Amino acid sequence: MSVVARFKEALEMTTAPGGLLELTTIERDGVPVKAFAQAPGSMRDLWALSTGHGDAEYMVYGDERWTYSETAKVVAEFAGWLTQQGIGPGDHVAIAMRNYPEWMMAHWAVNSLGAAIVGMNAWWVAGEMDYALNDSRPKVLIADDRRLEAFAEIQHKYPDVKVVSVREKASPVEAVDFHAARIEGAQLPAIEIDPDSVACIFYTSGTTGRPKGAQLTNRGCVTNVLNVVAMGRTYATAAALGKASDASDVEVQSPPAATALIATPLFHVTANNCAVQAGTLAGSRFILMYKWDTVDALKLIEAEGVNTISAVPMMTRELLMHPDFADYDTSSLASMGGGGAAMQPDLARKVDQITQKARPAQGYGMTEVCGIISYIAGDVFLDRPESCGALAPTFDGKVVDGEGCVLQPGEIGEVCVKGAAVIKGYLNRPEATAETIVDGWLHTGDIGYFDEDGFLYLVDRAKDMILRGGENIYGAEVEFAVFDHPAVLECVAFAVPDERLGEEVGVAIHLKEAAMLDAAGLREHLSTRLSAFKVPKYIWFLAEPLPRNANGKFLKRELRDVLDPGSAD
Repeated sequence: MSVVARFKEALEMTTAPGGLLELTTIERDGVPVKAFAQAPGSMRDLWALSTGHGDAEYMVYGDERWTYSETAKVVAEFAGWLTQQGIGPGDHVAIAMRNYPEWMMAHWAVNSLGAAIVGMNAWWVAGEMDYALNDSRPKVLIADDRRLEAFAEIQHKYPDVKVVSVREKASPVEAVDFHAARIEGAQLPAIEIDPDSVACIFYTSGTTGRPKGAQLTNRGCVTNVLNVVAMGRTYATAAALGKASDASDVEVQSPPAATALIATPLFHVTANNCAVQAGTLAGSRFILMYKWDTVDALKLIEAEGVNTISAVPMMTRELLMHPDFADYDTSSLASMGGGGAAMQPDLARKVDQITQKARPAQGYGMTEVCGIISYIAGDVFLDRPESCGALAPTFDGKVVDGEGCVLQPGEIGEVCVKGAAVIKGYLNRPEATAETIVDGWLHTGDIGYFDEDGFLYLVDRAKDMILRGGENIYGAEVEFAVFDHPAVLECVAFAVPDERLGEEVGVAIHLKEAAMLDAAGLREHLSTRLSAFKVPKYIWFLAEPLPRNANGKFLKRELRDVLDPGSAD
């Protein structure tokens, strides 16, 4: 039986009728969508289930160790204080801080009251924070030192917002300390929460203009958690099927509870929804990083026995390519991957070849679906390293052309998905909502195709596609070929304006330490991997690492805007 056949059989077993992950169909705004029949009704219900892990360690930050029981006590007591401030269903509470344990404590407290968190980008300056606060109108702001400094510049605009400080002894604005804002012995109030009410507002990065506040519902967030659980069980079951002499004896498998290194920020769905929320239900243990540092990550993997890494691909690459990687005990690693960007095929192979037992994994998703859309791991990933996997169980998918016509397997167009995890819409942006969600179908803006087995392949963002003399060139394809060169550590491809052809291909590259490569050598390497018209005309070798946003994604548009074609090789 092929690895894909085993995967398909395992997925059927995981979502079989009568099981915990049985599928059903519900209606949202008159549109039938897939959902899990036994799903908890709200994020509050999901948290209540998770507190049953008791004295198991939940979060590790530096020398601090928080158990599930200790965290549950803080959550209930902080929720008691929020209740005294009048916070309840329909209200908004903003969280602006680094990856401290208090991020998740505040998150569960707010959601347990039926209110919505507003996840604020920790990299925002005062003007950006002002935009989000004005857009979301929270009653409470929970912030750490740097975010309090930014808020101090605009506080006069928000005199009624109550401020809670986190790990800050000298707040620049009037604030109550998080752990002082707890009602000793308080219990979570007994309330019913509408599954379709908003649980979270995350701001999308905004490729043009201001970012949009995506409204993630309780149902959507819970559905995403169960999608993550379902895909984890499916791949574990598929692995068991591959080892069994008699497949009929294999039952649905659950992967072991993770000790996960959280390297990306909690104000994005990659870390918050897909890693921590899903892992919380499973009783996982989370090692929180204040900020990304490769050596610090290696030390934590060794000290804490990390077996799973939630990171963007470049973080995984930096770990594997670090000159001191072999000096650390990384034998605990069982899975390396995450989301936020596509894992290049060469990197999937490197995970398998360089580590002792880790398997490559990646999820493709969006804020607009509360987390993952598809997932691929292990042998299936190595079998199809250019794919981002099969759709998670509650999604239907299609690919459409510019006229909205559905395309056949193998034909490239815009990827659209439908399911219970799709957001309610964008806060205060009805036009953007109507443009993005049409008859229940979310238009992702990603260009790709499905193969005959239903596996999804992405080739580019619609807005990042390079149009050279009438030929479509997908940046991801160029990047995959560049990354296949052993000297390359970082790379992005983008369009460079050209008077004759409209656009030409440009790439910005950062090499590994002490590596040697010039433009002629790179073009020779690419000549056997790409058609001639796809080989970059403009190549920049940058001495410094490529700039990234808070979630670790490369800022290709910013690079494109500042790099002078005249300085390229």
